[in-house]
Amino acid sequence: MLDIQKIRKDFPILNREVNGKPLIYFDNAATSQTPQQVIDCITDYYTNYNANIHRGVHTLSQEATDAYEEARIKIQKHFNAAKPYEMILTSGTTDSINLVANGFASLLKKGDEIIVSALEHHSNIVPWQMLCEHTGAHLKVIPMFESGQLDMDAYTALLNERTKLVFCNHVSNALGVINPIEFIIEKAHEVGAAVLIDGAQASPHIKADVQALNVDFYVASAHKICGPTGVGLLYGKEEWLTKLPPYRGGGEMIDQVTFEKTTYAGLPHKFEAGTPNICGVIAFGAALDYMNDIGFEAIAAYENELLEYATEKLLAIGDVTIYGSGAKTAVISFNIENIHPYDIGTIVDKLGIAVRTGHHCAQPIMDFYKIPGTVRASFSFYNTKEEIDSFIEATKKAKMMLS
Repeated sequence: MLDIQKIRKDFPILNREVNGKPLIYFDNAATSQTPQQVIDCITDYYTNYNANIHRGVHTLSQEATDAYEEARIKIQKHFNAAKPYEMILTSGTTDSINLVANGFASLLKKGDEIIVSALEHHSNIVPWQMLCEHTGAHLKVIPMFESGQLDMDAYTALLNERTKLVFCNHVSNALGVINPIEFIIEKAHEVGAAVLIDGAQASPHIKADVQALNVDFYVASAHKICGPTGVGLLYGKEEWLTKLPPYRGGGEMIDQVTFEKTTYAGLPHKFEAGTPNICGVIAFGAALDYMNDIGFEAIAAYENELLEYATEKLLAIGDVTIYGSGAKTAVISFNIENIHPYDIGTIVDKLGIAVRTGHHCAQPIMDFYKIPGTVRASFSFYNTKEEIDSFIEATKKAKMMLS
């Protein structure tokens, strides 16, 4: 059992008011809140050892370098990568995906095929469309059912010897549906294709083991996992990271530079040009420490309780459609009949409740359901059933006002 009241004290933002009401934060799928322990880590860096890394012999630089590389090892261990240098530190999930897409531009040719799921965030669609425009490769789509589940029979039929890369999210950001990535990875490997899994939405709820998954690439963002914005990771198997060319040129990613020729550094520095978000990476490590101290199994169990409780209460309002069923993380994406989601979001905000409305950077999903968007309430381990009760009352009030 989690001590929720003790946990809530770690999050100073939960003490504030919005529009004269206590803040209820149900937009965790967009970004999680930050505990005091991580805030203190950021303050400590800028107060005591702010310096550039890997380049200085002075004490501050060495202290910053040690803290940065210790954070890389924490991230490696959390995701169970075989080696620290298989963890490339980026500015976020989108940056990580673009890094891989850029690398495959030199590996694909006209007539090759890549496969995406119908459930993807725009950041796991657009870079691959750009890649196809550049290389002449074809983009194919795994269709979805009304339930929000992917059609695995259709996926298997799409695979062939021309398939070079498959990419899919671990959890849908718009619906919260957990995808069968183990099956997706296994089947792709049978035809020799690589697999990239977008773990941005899964990582706050599921502790992915990249070796057990046998995945080729796995990406995530710190700000979904109680860490700061502007930091993310790309896990890549060593064999693949060795094949891919550098993404950006500049300092840190070089071995030797002359005007005649430049040679590149080994992993992970080959993909880490320029001064990184040093403090952000160190704070990312602190955020993983914080969540691991609580325990991901306990977090998942509690969040599932919140999900079931909220689902039952919401459906009892009437005229409510919830999108996505089956195995899910703590996300409810819904609409009320004949009411625009934006209007609901605006009214509940006046009552201090933060939810997300719109297409959630997943327009193909909304087009599939023939809707303009949804109201998305997403829960974290620091939320409570009492907050859900307040949200349900606010939603009832919005329905009454707008009907």
